[in-house]
Amino acid sequence: MRNVLNLFAAVAALAVALPGIAHAADDGHGTAIEAQEWSFAPPFGHFDRAQLQRGYKVYQFVCANCHSMNLLSYRNLGQPGGPQFSEAAVKALAAQAQISDGPNEKGEMYLRPGKPSDHFKAPYANEQAARNANNGALPPDLSVIAKARPGGPDYLYALMTGYEEAPHDMKMSKGMHYNAAFPGHQIAMPNPLSDGVVEYTDGTEPTVKNYAKDVSAFLMWAAEPTLEQRYKVGARIMIFLIVFAVIMFLAKKAVWGPIHRRDHAAQHATKTDT
Repeated sequence: MRNVLNLFAAVAALAVALPGIAHAADDGHGTAIEAQEWSFAPPFGHFDRAQLQRGYKVYQFVCANCHSMNLLSYRNLGQPGGPQFSEAAVKALAAQAQISDGPNEKGEMYLRPGKPSDHFKAPYANEQAARNANNGALPPDLSVIAKARPGGPDYLYALMTGYEEAPHDMKMSKGMHYNAAFPGHQIAMPNPLSDGVVEYTDGTEPTVKNYAKDVSAFLMWAAEPTLEQRYKVGARIMIFLIVFAVIMFLAKKAVWGPIHRRDHAAQHATKTDT
């Protein structure tokens, strides 16, 4: 019984330790991504609603100028397990976007205020327009970026706080910027963050590190909006397995205990007779 419980404890401890071990590892380009502390860390973590709301604000005022999030709709901002903006706030946030719609009765396209059912408005009409505006570079869609990049939110945080002066012995390509966390250390995206660029209204310090952490958390939620539900299901499964293991152990003792005692008694009687 003790061995069974020790096994489950070891599995749970490994589940907690593995993310930090993986994220702290070298990325293959001479860059070590430092693991951060996140409220949503496994196995029992949860998203910080205030942090997600701040993270959306950073995305809205900074990231959305170049990056799309085509898989999200404004109504997702109000769903359980996410930023959980109120219904009125979701409508107001959606209405800030001017969405191309139509054709109308005249056969013309027109702009209208966004609705909660609309997908996040993309900053460019198409890929070519995005490349033309960014010297040939294509800003990636951020819908699942936190799951698509090794290191997840740890990498995103390191990337946004990793802009530095290039080493003297490193030759930078034209239009590229040095970033300590980016593979190869040359990135087309200029530093998007600076202290005070986004106003916080909840007392949180408007610093680059807070911006980076908040928007990284928001992008993690966007990539895995059912994370909290998955953790709850995993916890229930672990409890079920532990209870099942205990029941099976007790059932084994109940079934095989008398047989083992009878055999032991028979062996003892045989030794006594001899």
